[in-house]
Amino acid sequence: MLSKSMEPFLAGSSAIRAMFEEGKKMAKERGAENVYDYSVGNPSPHPPVEVYKALDYINSKVDPHLVYSYPSNAGFESTRQAVADNLNERFGDYFKMENIIMTAGAGYAINIIMKCILDPGDKVVAFAPYFVEYANWAKNFFADTLVVPPNYAGGFEPDAKKLKEILEPDVKAIIINNPNNPTGAIYSRESLEAVAEVLREAEKEYGHPIYIISDEPYRELVYVDKKVEFLPEIYADTIIAYSWSKSLSMPGVRIGYAAVPNCADGADELAHALEIAQRVLGANNASTIAELIVERSLHSTIDLSFYYRNAKDLYRIVTEAGFEAIVPQGAFYLWFKSPVPDEKEFVQAAKEEGILIVPGSSFASPGWVRASFCGSHKMILRSEEAFKRLGAKYK
Repeated sequence: MLSKSMEPFLAGSSAIRAMFEEGKKMAKERGAENVYDYSVGNPSPHPPVEVYKALDYINSKVDPHLVYSYPSNAGFESTRQAVADNLNERFGDYFKMENIIMTAGAGYAINIIMKCILDPGDKVVAFAPYFVEYANWAKNFFADTLVVPPNYAGGFEPDAKKLKEILEPDVKAIIINNPNNPTGAIYSRESLEAVAEVLREAEKEYGHPIYIISDEPYRELVYVDKKVEFLPEIYADTIIAYSWSKSLSMPGVRIGYAAVPNCADGADELAHALEIAQRVLGANNASTIAELIVERSLHSTIDLSFYYRNAKDLYRIVTEAGFEAIVPQGAFYLWFKSPVPDEKEFVQAAKEEGILIVPGSSFASPGWVRASFCGSHKMILRSEEAFKRLGAKYK
């Protein structure tokens, strides 16, 4: 018999994953060439050459006992020091080795952060549209999620005024995902500074820290002349969750980190707690092989021209078919408006043409849909006629 606490997760099972599984079924029935899967953000480019070189080095040069034995819960000191040095080199002197905790991706990093700062009944704030799992992860620790409504007029930037309206004393964290999944927006410094000012005022009023959890798996995926701001520079009480799933194109390897800047409230105690949370939540440690891979690949990233070309062509195809879309600034998603109020109806119509897209209600933003353009360029070009047929239904 299932636990009562699991029932809400079953009821709210991810529409993204459901669409992904349905796509595999459709490919068998219709033929893969007639299915255009824009559902899951699963990178198709191969990792950069440095990843393969690192694997060769690990296999041939590194003591197998080091590779296949338990590391400390926080990870190898050499990897953590390399990550801290890399961050300090890029953003300023914010980190020491002890405040880097290697994790099984950014999602697990967010979970250990929540484990350390949330008590039952606390609240987390997310700006809509937001990644569907944030609320589920908060629920893991018996916390609720408050949602700041979408800022349609402001290009889906975080709305500080609306944030201020919903804040309450039980709020312990807000989550910011920049560049954003699903909109592809890169948040301006002005918007982030306005959010930081609201939070600083709230910290004084409530008498406890309110942390920004900065979810940064898309930090390197930028296609416009716009800077991805470094949040600890703007707001001291920031904790970073990072993953190499996108920048090194290896989501199945599950490697990332939680990073506590020196300026954050209770930084040392929090970093130590994160290390313990890694163990008590059952992971014990991140993959040793993955840690050694990223240690030798910190200055590498995938060829962004792949995503830039995909973004440009999918945007052209979708808008020429008659739909209103947001130009992707970063990440690898095209966010476009449903031609009918019920976007789930539109998603179903798209499916009839073999196009798999995700309803915006999965991101707390009904009326919009998301298409992931990290698949092959050939698939994107092949889908043009299907989008034309879909657009013709609504003209």
